[in-house]
Amino acid sequence: MDTAAAAAVPVRADRRGLWVLCEGAQRVLEHPERVATLLADADALGVTDLFVQVYRGGRAWFPTQLADDSPSKKVRFAGADTLAALIAGAHDRGLRVHAWVNMLSLAKNPDAPILQALGRGAVIVDHKGRSLLDYPEYEVPLPDREWYRLGTPAVWLDPAVPAVRDHLARLMTDLVQAYPGLDGLHLDYIRYADALPFAPGSRFGVGLGFGFGEESRAAFKAQTGLEAPFRTSLANANAWDDWRRAQLTLLVQEVGRAARGARPGLAISAAVISDRERAYLVDLQDWLTWLDRSLLDFAVPMLYTRDPVRMRHGVESIAGLSAMAPAARPRDLWVGIGSWLHADSPADGVAQLRQAEAPEGVGTALFSWDSIRETPALLSALATEVARERAAPGR
Repeated sequence: MDTAAAAAVPVRADRRGLWVLCEGAQRVLEHPERVATLLADADALGVTDLFVQVYRGGRAWFPTQLADDSPSKKVRFAGADTLAALIAGAHDRGLRVHAWVNMLSLAKNPDAPILQALGRGAVIVDHKGRSLLDYPEYEVPLPDREWYRLGTPAVWLDPAVPAVRDHLARLMTDLVQAYPGLDGLHLDYIRYADALPFAPGSRFGVGLGFGFGEESRAAFKAQTGLEAPFRTSLANANAWDDWRRAQLTLLVQEVGRAARGARPGLAISAAVISDRERAYLVDLQDWLTWLDRSLLDFAVPMLYTRDPVRMRHGVESIAGLSAMAPAARPRDLWVGIGSWLHADSPADGVAQLRQAEAPEGVGTALFSWDSIRETPALLSALATEVARERAAPGR
């Protein structure tokens, strides 16, 4: 499908997304016959936008020489291009399709092509000088493991390394050039690695911090004239945190510029940490600035919880941030709902959807199609709620 056809799919006021895993239970991109089921479920769930995962762990479900594209080749050599068929079928139903990509996490794949091309220096280093490549089973080494755990055990890339940003920008260009019918690019794992429990910035000298590689520290000194904090030093901690935060923002900017250059009009979005303070201080993810600078068209704070009180607080915060946006550019925010958490309590899943959609102007997104499809009672409950919405007066 050409660019003009993609641009013709309208942005609807009642925005509801659905995440579709590349390596989940359904693996729709590897099974062309499941596209029809996905689209039928999307219609039953009232979905307007599909976030279809096409890059994870250094593996690509699109043709490229910058990643392991064997999943893409497997399907295309069988005579099918499932992603192209999915985009075309979605557009026929008035749905938008966003390519969902895991940016800085390579899962547990130390052999990813980006590491073969760039070497160990591309991988995050902690404040003690240890590369995540040397973490046993990608978990915090002893004795620190008695107190800390990685938030997401994986090989994490360092966004402050220019070669990492350049490689990812070129990779996303390959993606949107291969599929010009895409409506958007959806960035995930667009943050620094973190450890549990969280430490609110490096100035306190507690917890585990990441992004302290030799190249990053040298670049910080070259650009600011300051020494980076390292090991037991807390020197210039605030400036260091600000600088790393800016490097992550630069990655979003460079990826967006490259992707939009290859496909004008492409919507750029991101799945982000819902707790704004944690996002800013711990994960160095300044997603409000990304929205206000138009680096993102919309953001999806991942509000995954079974706790109705926490859900209410989160929805109120997201709605408030949307309403308080600069007048020149409203903030388009969607509440990311952990629907899989309600596999054994479909009614609670419906209640969360109602709660998230109560504020006017806020979108929603359901995680994920695979888990919903694998739980018939949850699928039925959500579809019944959508049918009720559609039958309501004024709809």
